[in-house]
Amino acid sequence: MKRLVDNELIYGQLMEIAEPHLIARYNRALAGFGLPATDLPAFSIDMTGFSPQVADALGDPLYLDPNAVNRRFIILSPAQQQLPVVHTSFSNTGTLMHEFFRENGRAIHAVTIRDVLYGEIEEDVLKVEHIEDLLSINEVKFRVLSADDMLGKSDELAGLADRLMTVPGAWRDDAMLNRMVELARQTGDIRKNALVPDKLVFRHDAFWSGHFGGVFVFVDDKTTTVISDPSAPGFRRSRPWQVSYIALDDYQRIYTFLALTGRIQMPERDWIEKSGYLEHRSDMALKSLIDQYEPDADLNAVDSIWLQTWLHRHADLVTRDGTYPFLQAARRQIASTGEMAMEEAAARNRFLLVRARPDHPDRWLTSQLISRLVPADFVSRFVFDKQGFYDHYETFGESFRSHVVATLANTYLPDKKALRRRLYGFGED
Repeated sequence: MKRLVDNELIYGQLMEIAEPHLIARYNRALAGFGLPATDLPAFSIDMTGFSPQVADALGDPLYLDPNAVNRRFIILSPAQQQLPVVHTSFSNTGTLMHEFFRENGRAIHAVTIRDVLYGEIEEDVLKVEHIEDLLSINEVKFRVLSADDMLGKSDELAGLADRLMTVPGAWRDDAMLNRMVELARQTGDIRKNALVPDKLVFRHDAFWSGHFGGVFVFVDDKTTTVISDPSAPGFRRSRPWQVSYIALDDYQRIYTFLALTGRIQMPERDWIEKSGYLEHRSDMALKSLIDQYEPDADLNAVDSIWLQTWLHRHADLVTRDGTYPFLQAARRQIASTGEMAMEEAAARNRFLLVRARPDHPDRWLTSQLISRLVPADFVSRFVFDKQGFYDHYETFGESFRSHVVATLANTYLPDKKALRRRLYGFGED
């Protein structure tokens, strides 16, 4: 993992916390969770306040994610909204946090000038033991606290101000007036600086959960579709009249579901040629094959001539695997006719040719699912399924790890938005 850390492919672009007052505030939030304080002189945090260094010091990677549900958060600065989420059990944690920041920006800015916000993204489930536990999560509520009780003091001051304006003779209550002055010194003018978040409840729609080896939940108007390992507890037994279940290795049914619900974009000449999508898939497939049979090959040093020579020398192997020849044939057919006869392709191979429909609300989740079904494409896996990528990376040999890191560092990190736009058609939102 050191190579990933050094190249900012894991725990990259986090916010460094080194100022004593911010560390003190962070420790007050930890105390609010019943956790021990950290004595680290500096550490980095993601959007939710998770710190890999604090996790190491506590010996608990789930210190902000107990039972992998009801995710905790610590907000020291409004700038956290621009950070990634590097540790989560639900794919939509980042989306929910973005919504919370967006809807409550004024309050977050005002409170974090003097205090720290912390709390939990609460669901009705305390522990996930069954698929039904996941399906029962329809909305979440942010339970928000502040270490110095800035929110409580703001509420109290607002209540006293209302009493002053509505109760006859309240202005004669010296104790109340003194309390208002004392509170105002701490909160400032609450008429101008809203300290209480306005929106705390958010919808919990389509998502991926890391439970039971990974569960994808897609929500449509009249039905919910679960895609997971069929050994997951509750598979095909939780609400069978309302929920459709598909096994993760049932490529035909997954493809049919994504196609019928309009979540995937079929291979057409226009976007295929502009994006270089099939060239990218071909490169990934070929290098994965080389790694399987020549794990010591230095793929960072090879060029097109070396690759062509390898293809000719191992033609039987390449033909037997079938992925590279299939992609080359698909390129020729699309270039010639403008489209691909998908019914002629094996169900598993169809995921090599399609991508999530760029304008669909579930494009990130769909892309994560597709990347899991095409594991040889480590670039797509890293973009959309980082935990899956990290798990897969551990199985690579040393030489291939070096190539994977170099490829991501040279092609994705310099301009992430440009690569997502070119390969996957994603506009940024």
